[in-house]
Amino acid sequence: MTADPIVTRRAGRGVRTHLFLLAGHRLGGTHAQALTDAHHYGRAAEAAGYDGVWIAEHHFISYGVCPSAITFAAHLLGATRTIDVGTAACILSNRHPVALGEEAVLLDELSGGRFRLGVGRGGPWVDLEVFGIGPDRFDNGFGDSLEILTRWLSGEPTVGGNLRFPFRPVPVVPRPRRRMTVWIAATSPTTVELAARHGLPLLLGLHADLAEKRNLLDRYAREAAAHGHDPDAVAHASAHLAHVEDGDEQAAQAVRAGLPALLAGTREYVRLDGAPAGQRDLNAYVERLIDIHPVGSPRRCREALTLAAALPGVRHLLFMVEAAGGRDHTLKTIARLAADVLDLPARTSARGAQPAEGA
Repeated sequence: MTADPIVTRRAGRGVRTHLFLLAGHRLGGTHAQALTDAHHYGRAAEAAGYDGVWIAEHHFISYGVCPSAITFAAHLLGATRTIDVGTAACILSNRHPVALGEEAVLLDELSGGRFRLGVGRGGPWVDLEVFGIGPDRFDNGFGDSLEILTRWLSGEPTVGGNLRFPFRPVPVVPRPRRRMTVWIAATSPTTVELAARHGLPLLLGLHADLAEKRNLLDRYAREAAAHGHDPDAVAHASAHLAHVEDGDEQAAQAVRAGLPALLAGTREYVRLDGAPAGQRDLNAYVERLIDIHPVGSPRRCREALTLAAALPGVRHLLFMVEAAGGRDHTLKTIARLAADVLDLPARTSARGAQPAEGA
């Protein structure tokens, strides 16, 4: 295992390992239970030796019942002492970029530099109607929002608005002590190129296989270099479904049994234009996820993650561990992935440790 870049990360040559939590609601449970379980998984991740935890954000669907990833992050940061906690991702189309920037700086300062901000464009969902945003903000406003947000987090003493957000220059309070990084959830070449122009790292999702992710990363590198950024200096993040059992087929069966019910929550999206949100074949999609992600024996998972860690520029791997369903299954996955695949050093007293400065 000495050649495994995941194992050698502590020598600075590999990647950092995190959980990616959906807080998904399952039949027979409650929303409160889903949120409590997700918080419990975050605490378990710290004890097991992971570097961090990232939480998803959704509105009005059971696929994920956390409507404010930054609020969840605040709660988990207060309950932990050593891990990073990130958002994967705050839906920037639904928020004013200054308000989000203020909250991000506040959390980063209070946590000793452990907060990580990921943002995404979101979708053409009813959220835009409920929050009074409108379709133009989703269709055309992501770049303007990102421009304001990144300036707010840059360390500049004052920030003024732009054409979409016209406001006079105001003091940045609290002012970040250092430029804060923003990860950009990207599924399209357009978003990849926008992130590259700003020199901001990507947050790549579960749906794409390694070849698709490599293509996006290659496009990013070309665009970033064309705008004067060093692609090798950017630390991208990549999300992966992960489930570990003694054998490959045993792991696949566990995911087949538990994941379709969770994915069914994605059918609850309501499009702003009234068109159907999409009715993909969930069982076929589950089979694809099993095929392209670390689902299987410890050996298969190590092999899959070694390939994932070799993606150009990827320095953070995020593991979605809720596929098999239920708290006991998820906690077992968290523990086995840490011990049998990633070889992480468990923390015996994580809660009592001192806050760590973020990297």
